[in-house]
Amino acid sequence: MMLSAFVLLNCDIGAEGAIINEMSRISGVSEAVRVSGVYDIVARVSDESKENIWNRVKKIRAIASIRSSLTMVVAGEDAAKQLEVV
Repeated sequence: MMLSAFVLLNCDIGAEGAIINEMSRISGVSEAVRVSGVYDIVARVSDESKENIWNRVKKIRAIASIRSSLTMVVAGEDAAKQLEVV
């Protein structure tokens, strides 16, 4: 079963494009977009195991110009299906 997590990032002003570009090279990052509000970037990370997801999140957090992050793991298969409907 594929697991997913959403990673919400705060970054330095103007660094969003470079961060998204670097994230696109990390295996398992299926999407990363700029957003407005409390966070600057939201990314979706997917993999077969929680351990692999956490390893990818660590790679994301190591990118220069990221100030903070919040990771939310999708609760289960039903939650993922609900999200796709929205």
